[in-house]
Amino acid sequence: MTAAPDRTAAPRPQDAPSEAASADGPTPGEIEAPAFANVDRAATALINAVPALLLVLAGWQLWNHGLRWRDVAIFLIMYVPVGLGVTVGFHRLLTHRSFKTSAWMRGALAVLGTMSVEGPVISWVADHRKHHAYTDRLGDPHSPHVDHGGGLRGAVRGLAHAHVGWLFDHQQRGARERFAPDLVGDPVVAFVDSTFVLWSLVGLAIPFGLGVLFGGTVGAGLEGMLWGGAVRIFVLHHVTYSINSLCHFFGRRRFATNDHSRNLMWLAPLSFGEAWHNNHHAFPTSAMHGMGRLELDLSGLSIAALERLGLAWDVQRVAPERQLSKAL
Repeated sequence: MTAAPDRTAAPRPQDAPSEAASADGPTPGEIEAPAFANVDRAATALINAVPALLLVLAGWQLWNHGLRWRDVAIFLIMYVPVGLGVTVGFHRLLTHRSFKTSAWMRGALAVLGTMSVEGPVISWVADHRKHHAYTDRLGDPHSPHVDHGGGLRGAVRGLAHAHVGWLFDHQQRGARERFAPDLVGDPVVAFVDSTFVLWSLVGLAIPFGLGVLFGGTVGAGLEGMLWGGAVRIFVLHHVTYSINSLCHFFGRRRFATNDHSRNLMWLAPLSFGEAWHNNHHAFPTSAMHGMGRLELDLSGLSIAALERLGLAWDVQRVAPERQLSKAL
């Protein structure tokens, strides 16, 4: 038996930022720097540096002991649902409203996405909606093509900014009240947003518990936390960052868009379909980013599965005629 649909779920934003964006760039009201900018930068540096340093420990373990099956299992047990929390929850549901679901499912997806440690959910959504409002022009929080200079040096600077540098640059961060008022007023999402630290720690406690369960010792628990926590965070972070950087620089364009978005096939499996990025920018509200028979989209397949189970409805799809109208 499935839960009754929550028809009072947070509404689709009435004034899509992509339609309201000014050609002259963002207004001051569309930009919101963190209240404690230096603290935010320090926390961001810590969140990105610690998993990278622990990756060295993981390499040492591989060299000395080999990779245990339980470490691979714990990595996948954490990587898949947390990754889908970002792609299905943060992105396709909460940012673009590409489908509807119940309040408890909305909360569960927001919690899973928060375990990625990519920031509080409402800030994540506000930044991404601002990205769509000003894609690859002044106002885009993480474009590799704006104000980075020309030539090879400019390209490298732009890619570095789009990949991770923008997290430390608060000049174009999206204002929550402007770009995500629907989520600010959603009690379920607002609660998950305000408890970001709690869910981030839960995302480390779960692989520790799985390590103890599978290995029977505290040492096994620490190894589980290494692979299901630190390594998983590092990989998922840089897959997500690569959508911002690589998918606006390399790859193929299938549809005509007013930006530099690209489809990057090799990144699609790791990103659960997010790397069909040109498809997404052509049709932002589509729940399915993979729009061809060979375009694997695990997030889209997951949404379709939720739909069949009665846990998702009003799933947005793009008719073949609309796809042809934008095809290159």
